Amino acid sequence: MPARPSHRPSTRIARSIALGSLATGLIVASLAGAAGANAAPGGTPGPRYAPGSEGAGDPYFPFAGNGGIDVQHYALDLDYTPPPPAPAPLEGRLAGVATIDLVATADIDRFNLDLRGLTASSVVVNGKSMAFTQGAGELVVTPRPRLKTGQSATVVVTYGGTTGRPTDIEDALYGWVTTRDGAMVVSEPDGSSTWFPVSDHPTDKATYSYEITVPEGRVAVANGLLEGSETADGRTTWRWNAPDPMAAYLATATVGDFRLEQYTAANGTPIIDAIDKSRQPAQYANLARTSDMLTFFEGLYGDYPFVSYGAIVDNDSVSYALETQTRSFFSSSAGLGTVAHELAHQWMGNQVSPGRWADIWLNEGWATYSEWMWTEHNGGQTADARFNALMSSSSQAAWNTVLADPGPFGLFGTPVYNRGAALLHALREKVGDGVFFDIAKQWVARFGGGTATTADFIALSEEVSHQDLTAFFDVWAYQPPKPTSW
Repeated sequence: MPARPSHRPSTRIARSIALGSLATGLIVASLAGAAGANAAPGGTPGPRYAPGSEGAGDPYFPFAGNGGIDVQHYALDLDYTPPPPAPAPLEGRLAGVATIDLVATADIDRFNLDLRGLTASSVVVNGKSMAFTQGAGELVVTPRPRLKTGQSATVVVTYGGTTGRPTDIEDALYGWVTTRDGAMVVSEPDGSSTWFPVSDHPTDKATYSYEITVPEGRVAVANGLLEGSETADGRTTWRWNAPDPMAAYLATATVGDFRLEQYTAANGTPIIDAIDKSRQPAQYANLARTSDMLTFFEGLYGDYPFVSYGAIVDNDSVSYALETQTRSFFSSSAGLGTVAHELAHQWMGNQVSPGRWADIWLNEGWATYSEWMWTEHNGGQTADARFNALMSSSSQAAWNTVLADPGPFGLFGTPVYNRGAALLHALREKVGDGVFFDIAKQWVARFGGGTATTADFIALSEEVSHQDLTAFFDVWAYQPPKPTSW
């Protein structure tokens, strides 16, 4: 995205009771009955169960994601009706069935899914209807029998309601953003819960499949590969498959008046672009450089990591672009630098995602620096010139922020982008080109498919460079003023 405005196991308390043998026998029998649900055959104590936590533990968004579960796959069956023409309210209707394959990571007697603004009507776990409650953005499921550590479960949630135009903590549009012709679906950082029940934190990646039914003439665009579409009774169902692990905020199911353009890039990647029919060629012409950019970034970071790529260029605006996995989203038009930025994110941010939201500079710094390097490769200003201009500028726009902890309201501020890019250029100068690009490739190879933190990046940089980089990262990542020496 370009810049924009452990559970502890419970212990049993032993008690010594000085009673006769009969009384002792009665007490033992009573305790056994009370603990029967936790006792294995033969009287051996069994597992003790506890609720899964309400969030993944991220300091910035403590209720995003969930504890006690690890989601493996979401199969989303969505039926959506956009709003009628103005002056009717800008509200759509969404009915969904989410089939969620998960594994318990603890012995749990209940677990949460994030869901906001939509209402669940039923929850089925392993084929049986289950009790649930909903409130304050959390859907709380009580599975019976309870789930043991390592046990798989299939959870089917039926839900729906009216869609609007939700906003994040900075009052920026995100999530399922209703438009007259459909919806723009862009969910960073925690907006996926506005359109499906989800473990909404990057540390819980999963694969996805979609069946999205919309009025005939509308196109539903999601991640991965298009598997087909069928039209019946005035409605069209679009089927997409995204088999690569993906953080929830990178999922999309954007709906609009799109034209699909498909081709194969020079590196063999299938490209699927969705262009709003109202867009003029100048507004999406830069997408033609995608094939060249793929080749360039593969040279820096390794093979393109996903089954496909492409873009969505909509006629409505959320005032930013987003690196939705395999299908980057652009509001209104796609500028050349932004096209490079969002493509670079597929490696840096999507394949390797932030372990906590405080680490977002690893997304945005790398994407911004990739944009600098692409511009230089394309005959424009060099990365070195960009760095020098930033360092010599009297503007404080890129500084006075702790890069590795910008705060929840600083996630998309200029320092995360420009200071992050400058850190990477300074690191490149310090360790040399060969070592720097070895760090970049090792970063993707080692942490790809999962998440990583600033501490992970520092450790890898020191390992590959054989240098003590404590002082370097202290002034660049952990101190707010502009670095003057490193």
